[in-house]
Amino acid sequence: MSSSAVATSRSIANVSQVTALINTLSKLPRKANLLWYLVLGGLFLDAYSNAALGAGLSPMTKELTLSPTQVGVLTATAPAIAILFNPAGGWLAARIGRVKPLIAAKAIAALGAVLTATAGSFEAVWFGRGLVGIAYGIDFAVAMALLAEYTPAKLRGRLNLWQSVWYVATTVNLALTLLFYNLGVSVEIWRWSVGSAGVFAIALLVLQVVFLAESPSWLATKGRLPEAAKSLRRIYGFEVTPGTAADEDVPAQERKIGFRQAGVLFRKPYLPRTFLSTAISLTQSMQYFAVGWYLPVISLAIFGQQFQTATLGSMIFNVAGIVGGALSAYFGRKIGLRVSSAIGYAFAFAILLMMGLGFGKLPIAIGFLLPFLFIFFHSAGPGANGKSIAALSYRSDIRTLGTGVTGMLGSFGSVIGLYVFPQIKEAMGLGPTIALLAVVPFLGLVSCLLVRWDPTRSGVDPDDEEIAIKFAGSAA
Repeated sequence: MSSSAVATSRSIANVSQVTALINTLSKLPRKANLLWYLVLGGLFLDAYSNAALGAGLSPMTKELTLSPTQVGVLTATAPAIAILFNPAGGWLAARIGRVKPLIAAKAIAALGAVLTATAGSFEAVWFGRGLVGIAYGIDFAVAMALLAEYTPAKLRGRLNLWQSVWYVATTVNLALTLLFYNLGVSVEIWRWSVGSAGVFAIALLVLQVVFLAESPSWLATKGRLPEAAKSLRRIYGFEVTPGTAADEDVPAQERKIGFRQAGVLFRKPYLPRTFLSTAISLTQSMQYFAVGWYLPVISLAIFGQQFQTATLGSMIFNVAGIVGGALSAYFGRKIGLRVSSAIGYAFAFAILLMMGLGFGKLPIAIGFLLPFLFIFFHSAGPGANGKSIAALSYRSDIRTLGTGVTGMLGSFGSVIGLYVFPQIKEAMGLGPTIALLAVVPFLGLVSCLLVRWDPTRSGVDPDDEEIAIKFAGSAA
C-alpha cells in the first residue's frame, strides 16, 4: 500500500466524507496516478481524432473530388454533433456512472475512425466523422468530471494538463502524417492519419476496460457505499468500511438526475459558476478556432509551400500550446484559474490587435512571433480553464451535467470561430477580421473580472457545501 494512503480503517457514510478522505492526500498514489493519466488519455484521443482529418483534408478532397460545401460539412460534422452529445454524455454519466460512458466513447471512436479510413464516398466519411463527434462529445464531458473526482483539492490545478495533452496529440498526428508522407504514401495519406486514430482508440479501450475504477464520489451520491469503499481501496489504498447515514445528518444519498435537474445549474449558488465557465469556454473556443484556422496559412507563408516544411511549421506553433498548457497547471495552482484566465485574455487581446492592425506590414519574424505568443498565452490561460472550472464547481451528483451543459454552450464558440469569422474575412479581409476578433478575449476578460468565483480558491468542496446548505435550511 502507498505510504500516502490511510492505514487505519474508518467509516464512510456520505459523499462529503468520501471527498474529504480524498482531499487528505497531498499527492496521488501510484495506482491513482495511473488511472488519472488513463482518463486523460481519452482527451488525447479526442484531440488526435479532431486533428486527424485536418492533416489529410487536402489529399482527401482530391481523392474523393469533394466540393467546397462538402468539405465544410465534413469539417463541421464532429464539433456540431459534439454539441448535442456533451449534455447527453453528462446526463448518462449522472445516471449510470463515469466509466461505462467513457468505455462506450472509445468503442464509438474506434468504429468512426475505421469507417472514415476505409470510406470511398462523401457519405461514408460523413457518417464516420459523425461517430467521432458522438465519442468526442461524450468523452470530454465525462472525463473532466472523473478527473476532478479522482483529484485531491491540493492538486486541482493539474486538471489543466488536458490543454497540453491536446497540443501534444495534434503534434503527434502531424509527426505521423509526416512519417507516412516520407514513406511514400501520397494521395491516401489521410486514410493513414485517420486510421491511426482508430489504433489509439482500440488500445485505450482495452486499457480502460481493464484498469478504470468507478468514481467513489458518484457511488456515494447513489448510496452505494460498499462499492464506494471498494473503489477507494482500489484507487488510493484507503482501508474504509461503509457506514450508515442518519437522515437528519446528511442529504438524501440517492438522487434521480435527469435533464430536468439541469435547471439547478442556473440557480444559486451555481449560476455565477455556470456563467463564468461557459463564458470562458465560449470565448476561448471562438478565439482559438478563428485564429487556428489561419495558422496553416501563416505557416505556409513563413516556412514555404512544400508539405514537409509547412507541416513542420505547424508543429512549431503547437510547441507553444504544449508549453503553455503544461504551465497552465502551475499557474492555476499558484494564482487560481480565474486570474490566470484574465491574464491570458489580456495578452490575447493585445496580440490580436497587433496582428490585425499590422497585418501585411510586420517583419516576418514578428509575423511568426505574434501567433506563437497568442497560442502560448491562450493555452496557459483561458484555453484550459473553462472546462476545469466547470469540472470543479459542482457537487458530485450534478458534476457531469455541469460539464456537459457548459461544454455544449462553449462548443458553439468553435462553430462561430470556424464559420462566422471566415464569412467576415471574405467581406473585410484577414487583417481587419483579426483586429475585430480582439473583442472576444476582451469579453472573456470582462467576464473574469465580473465573476469572482474560483474553485481553487473557495476553500469549500462543493459536496461539503451541499451539507452546509442543508444544515442552514434546517436551522432556519
